[in-house]
Parts: sequence; structure tokens; C-alpha cells
Amino acid sequence: MKADPPSSSSSSSSLEERKYLNSVVGTSLSPSQFIQSSPPSPSKKKSYRVLGDVHGVLMLPKELDHLDKHHSFDLPRLQFPDLAKPFQDILRTREVGEFLSGALAGAMTKAVLAPLETIRTRMVVGIGSKSIAGSFAEVIEHQGLQGLWAGNTVNMLRIVPTQAIEFGTFEYVKRAMTSAQERWNQTDCPMVQIGHVNLKFSLSWISPIAVAGAAAGVVSTLVCHPLEVLKGTNFVFATSQDRLTISPEAYPSIAVAVSRIYKDGGLGAFYAGLAPTLIGILPYSTCYYFMYEKLKKSYCLAFKKKSLSRADMLLVGALSGFTAGTISFPLEVARKRLMVGALEGKCPPNMAAALAEVIRERGLLGLYRGWGASCLKVAPSSGITWMFYEAWKDILLLERRQL
Repeated sequence: MKADPPSSSSSSSSLEERKYLNSVVGTSLSPSQFIQSSPPSPSKKKSYRVLGDVHGVLMLPKELDHLDKHHSFDLPRLQFPDLAKPFQDILRTREVGEFLSGALAGAMTKAVLAPLETIRTRMVVGIGSKSIAGSFAEVIEHQGLQGLWAGNTVNMLRIVPTQAIEFGTFEYVKRAMTSAQERWNQTDCPMVQIGHVNLKFSLSWISPIAVAGAAAGVVSTLVCHPLEVLKGTNFVFATSQDRLTISPEAYPSIAVAVSRIYKDGGLGAFYAGLAPTLIGILPYSTCYYFMYEKLKKSYCLAFKKKSLSRADMLLVGALSGFTAGTISFPLEVARKRLMVGALEGKCPPNMAAALAEVIRERGLLGLYRGWGASCLKVAPSSGITWMFYEAWKDILLLERRQL
């Protein structure tokens, strides 16, 4: 019996299957090769994986399966900038160490000496008893022991940034001025010729310590003056009462004080009395830092020491604060007089008028009214602050050098 020849439809189907396999495999398969890709005889016992769809079928040896298991695709990864290293580099800088040392020293000093600050403010302004012991007794009687720390929360908020900025500015400006003097000494100083006169500019006569001290006081005052107004130890408007230290009943909290100050005078009220404050702080800050550095150097030379001990720092710091406070105290009295005058509705027009008013009413000794209470607070405060500052600076800067 004769077999029927393959129909044209079966030939066409085989041709389409071969074209499909060619496209999958990526090479051209001849008809013989296509036939060889068909399932082998059972004697070879070789297993295949069948892949296919409605358009055709492809059988591949299962030995190729391990390629899928070991093959991996590397997906692109997003690269984010490493912000930790720049931040760590900033924390390791000397300026940050000095900034933090000042903040910690100020906080610890205020926590210890807050009662003396309260008594000093009351006596300088003229509230209550005129003696130190009497002022302590009055505060404890009317407000309890916690009255000695009246306004201490805002005092902490004020002193931490103030001391941090002050010490950080002092150290930075001192190094910058010293470096500038050294560069100018190594090169010819700039000269200006006016006619036949040659003017030579030199920085050798300027004390870097004095300039740094003045800059420290001015910068910290400009930044932190609103907190000083809030504390209640500066000139205020006549519509306001003394804030948290003298009138805690009128200003029971920081929020109430901020709200009333803003209501009385707007944002400008937070910078009320800035000019007399700067006039008072400039000589004090200049003398304070200058005296500390000079006394420290003289003390080391006299006792042949390379550095000061903690007790020495306490003593030298107290002497520098005592000297600076004594020299600038009349300006402090005039500044307080401006504040009291504002509260009573008869504020002197300026610092000079306030000084003249004090001398006219109380004589020259009136310029030092409350000086004892001020020294009682300023001297130990200065000593403790310098002791804590130098201690923290040694710790923080040493840790940064070891990082």
C-alpha cells in the first residue's frame, strides 16, 4: 500500500516551526539539524525540558537548568552621598570643641550660682533689703527656697548660647589676630603716602587678646540680647514690668513674658536697651579676657609652671572677673538706672545722663552701690566658669585629636 505524500499544509507547518526555533536559538538550523533536535530514542535515556506555546515547541536538555540557578543579575544600585563624614569632620574641629566647652561651662556655673544672681539683681536695682543677708531672708520668706532660682530656666537658655558664642568668638578672633600679626611682621607693612608724609600701618601695637575679648562681648550680646531682655536684667519699656527675676508674679512663665513683651512693643521690644548694653559690655568683656590671659601668663612665669592647675584657674578667673567688674561697674549702675527709670516713667535720655543723675542723687559712691553684691557673684562666677571651660576644652579637644 502506497503512503500518501505529505500535504502542503504539513510542510508549511514544519517550515514555520523551524523558523520559530531559528529565532529562539539565534542560529539557522538546517532541516537535518531540526530533525536531530527531536526527542532521542528511549535507549539514550536523556531527559529534556519542553518549552513551547501555540506557535511551536522547543526541547532543551535539563543539564542546562543549573545555568539558571547560578546566573544572577546585578541590578544598578542608587548611590547616596555620605553625609556622616563631613559631619564628623565638623565635630572634630577646634572651633566646635571650644563652642561646646563654653556652653557646658556656662550651664554648670549658672546652676551653681543662680541664687547669687537673684540677690545681685535685686540689690543693684534696689528691690527689697539693702544687705545680702536681708535679701536672702526676704526671698526665702516670700517665695521659699525655689525663689532663689527664680527665672533660672530662662537664665539657662540665655547663658548656654551666650557663653558658647562668647568663648568660641574669643578663641577664633584671638587666633586670627595673632596669625595676621605674624604675617604682617614677616612682610612689609602697607604704607600710605600723603604728600611728603609716609604712614606705615602696623598691627604690632594691637593686642589680639583685647580685640578678641571685645569681639566676644559684642557678638554674644547682638545674638543673645532678646534672652537678656526676657530675663529682666536690661532696659525695658515703661509699659513692661521687670521680667522673671524681679516680678515673678507678673511674669509667671517664659511664654507669658514673651507674649507680653511682644504685645507691648513688637519685635523691637526684644532689642530694647541694646545700645547701653553694648556700651556696658564692651569695657567689661575687653578687660575680662585681657586680664585672664595676662594673669595666667604672669602666674605661670612667676611660679615657673607650664600650665595652670584647676585651683589656679579658679583663682586667676576670679581675679579677672573681679577686676573687670570693678572697672565697668559704674556703667552697669547707669544701665540699671535706665531700666528703673523706664519702669517709673522717668527714664534718663542716655547713659551719660543716667551717670549724672546717680552722682547728683548719691554722690560718686553711688556709682558703686551694690558693688559688694556684684563682686560676690561675678568673682566666683568668673573663676568657676574659667575652670569648667578649661577642663571641658582639654577633654573635648583631646578626644577630637584621638578620633
